Amino acid sequence: MKTLMRQGAIAVLLVAATTLVFPIKTKAQDSSEASRKVVTQTPAAYPTLARSMNIRGTVKLQAHVAPNGSVRSVDVLGGHPLLTQSAVTAVGHWKFEPGPKETKESIEIKFDPQ
Repeated sequence: MKTLMRQGAIAVLLVAATTLVFPIKTKAQDSSEASRKVVTQTPAAYPTLARSMNIRGTVKLQAHVAPNGSVRSVDVLGGHPLLTQSAVTAVGHWKFEPGPKETKESIEIKFDPQ
């Protein structure tokens, strides 16, 4: 029993030492996260089906923006499935100010049928 406890303690110490030597990179430390100004913004079209069903909400997206300011790809982080495609299409046409490298931009698009 003491041998098992001793092995467990050694394993914990090894994990702790490894974490100190090789720190884990968190998303908050990622330098590609930035905030660029939007130069051209295309509004999202409200889907007809969503409007007729009185569906409202916010779609959260992450846009991968090239150094020249064009949107390379868009990832959906949340939102109603009937609203997401319209938001992705609109953000895909946006233009951002140029930057030194590719960045990820967090975007929220609100849909309200009124």
